[in-house]
Amino acid sequence: MTIRVLLADDHAVMRDGLQALLQAAGSTVVAAVADGREAVRQALALRPDVVLMDIAMPQLNGVEAARLLRAKWPQARIVMLSMYADAEHVYQALAAGANGYVLKESAGADVVAAVRAVHQGKRYLSPPLAGLEQRAAQAHAASPLARLSSRERQVLQLVAEGHSSAEIAARIHLSPKTVETYRSRLMQKLGVSDRAALVKFAVQHGITSLT
Repeated sequence: MTIRVLLADDHAVMRDGLQALLQAAGSTVVAAVADGREAVRQALALRPDVVLMDIAMPQLNGVEAARLLRAKWPQARIVMLSMYADAEHVYQALAAGANGYVLKESAGADVVAAVRAVHQGKRYLSPPLAGLEQRAAQAHAASPLARLSSRERQVLQLVAEGHSSAEIAARIHLSPKTVETYRSRLMQKLGVSDRAALVKFAVQHGITSLT
């Protein structure tokens, strides 16, 4: 049975490589997109068997995209592709609804195995992450990210990526004043006083890669 895959990664070379890999393994890539918002839109329109997406993407990162997609389509099967091998990122991805988590450094056949396992209704983590899932919840409880709502994380990403309050408001359908309120709340919750500190936090915690 051919597995229909939607692929989301903001790096064209990575998208092309993954598409070739999946097609060589017998899967069909129904769409290849470059950001989380488009991934959600295309997934809802095409209903692929598996969504394979990078955790660090512009506009909307993979974790928030997975959370949004699950809310609108609970049956979605999602594999997260990531350069992060720590418990916090694994927890964030799984809590958002991802069924699989694959490290970019061990992609290759690992991606094919993950797509097949998730398509069969199983959970898949890259072998180097064995045992990490049990520690993930503890790591999350100690993380500053645990204090932020999904909307606050979305605003944080867009602020870190340099968008103005007006631009953010237009993207996520809020008023500029409400965006400013979210920005102030973020600074208060995270104990920072300027945008540079917000950017540093967002990069360190995988909210955005800024690449």
